[in-house]
Amino acid sequence: IISLHCPLTEHTKHLINARSLAELQPGAMLINTGRGALVDTPALIDALKSGQLGYLGLDVYEEEAQLFFEDRSDLPLQDDVLARLLTFPNVIITAHQAFLTREALDAIAATTLDNIIRWAAG
Repeated sequence: IISLHCPLTEHTKHLINARSLAELQPGAMLINTGRGALVDTPALIDALKSGQLGYLGLDVYEEEAQLFFEDRSDLPLQDDVLARLLTFPNVIITAHQAFLTREALDAIAATTLDNIIRWAAG
């Protein structure tokens, strides 16, 4: 099981790609709750189709801003990559909910207040 919790930087973009997926044990599980662009999504699809990747859980998606932050339930899905991911029975995708814990929200609020205090202090 590989679980990603790292920030997105120029060095971590597509950290999980065709090459790194090929190095996994067949049937491995990948969970990404960090940032969508940590993974190369078309490479994930190829690895799922071959069985190299056995399970996938995504709480983030590289193109999520266009999909998850408004109610689009009455519209057809325009993202073919996401549509393909949703066809796999061994894939779970949530709408970026990992931050929604009491601890995470407390940390976000504390950081925001600290930033305001520092800004006001010059």
